[in-house]
Amino acid sequence: MQTLPIKRLDRELIERIATQARQSPRLRQTYSFHDGSEKVQRFVNILQPGTYVRPHRHCRDGGINGFEFFLVCQGALGMLVMNDRGEIVTTELVSAGGAVWGLELPEATYHTAVALAPDTIILELKEGPYNSSTDKEFLEEFPAEGTDAAQQLVATWETYFV
Repeated sequence: MQTLPIKRLDRELIERIATQARQSPRLRQTYSFHDGSEKVQRFVNILQPGTYVRPHRHCRDGGINGFEFFLVCQGALGMLVMNDRGEIVTTELVSAGGAVWGLELPEATYHTAVALAPDTIILELKEGPYNSSTDKEFLEEFPAEGTDAAQQLVATWETYFV
């Protein structure tokens, strides 16, 4: 009998990814269930409070849809949706135990996210294949990762969800 290539999202995998996220300077870690060439990208992203996700959007070429779907499996995520000037259009509280568990952002939607609880686990789905050089378009007026200005922004954004 042939063994199927079953991929499991289990406690052992989550603990390993969460440990890596806690130890990472970026305070987050992903684990992909897909390879880069696959049509459907599916991955777990574990975020720790204090991580900075520089505001960005996804505009894809070649008939690939730049949508992004987020499902919070554990913890809480504050999602900020912005216009092309970096102004916040709306905020969304997405949490495993709340009223909204997941959301889908359409292509070309500028956004960022803040982790509101330790070991916030997100299952993300996007259309592939993935191209690291064209996947994200950042809002230039926001600071790069690893800067004091970035950390100050995260602290401000967290207050929007208290």
